[in-house]
Amino acid sequence: MAELDTSSGGGHKKGPGVKKAKKLSTKVDLTPMVDLGFLLITFFLFATTLNEPTTMNLAMPKDDVKDQDLTKIKESGALTIVMGKSNQVYYYLGMDPTKLQSTTYTQLRSVILNKKQTTPADDLFITIKPDKDATYENVVNVLDEMTIDDIHKYSMDNANDVEALVVQKTEEANGIK
Repeated sequence: MAELDTSSGGGHKKGPGVKKAKKLSTKVDLTPMVDLGFLLITFFLFATTLNEPTTMNLAMPKDDVKDQDLTKIKESGALTIVMGKSNQVYYYLGMDPTKLQSTTYTQLRSVILNKKQTTPADDLFITIKPDKDATYENVVNVLDEMTIDDIHKYSMDNANDVEALVVQKTEEANGIK
C-alpha cells in the first residue's frame, strides 16, 4: 500500500542554529491497480459478444438434374453479365451474346434496375459469368449488387465459347490487355 518516508531530507541549514523541516515523500504501490485492470479486461472479454461472420446463402444444384427439372427462363427476362479483365463488365439482354454492351461497375446498378423495372418480376433472371481473368473482388461486388437491388433469381455460370470470344474481341478492339 502507500507508505511515508520520514527520513531527513539532506541536512542543509539556512542559518546558524536553524533546523530544516523534514520532507515527507510518498510512494504509491500500484499492485492493486494492476489487479483491477486485469479484472476489468476479463470482465469485458466475457461480457461482450464477438462479431459473427456474415455469409451469403448459396444454393447448389443437385447432381441428378433432368431436363424437365431445369429452370426455364424467358428470353425477354434474361440479363447476362460477363465480367472481363481490367475491371471491365459486359452485359447483354436476351440470349444473343453478339449484342454485347460494355458498362462499368458503378453503372451496373442502373442497368440491373432498368431491366428490373421493364420486366415482370416472375420473368427476370440474371446470369453472372465471370471470365477467367475476372477478379474475386469484382465477383463479390456483382453478388452484392444482386442483394442491394433485391434480385431473387440469379445464377453463376462459366462463360461459353461464344461469349468468351466476343469478350476477347471487344477487349482487343478497346485496347485492354
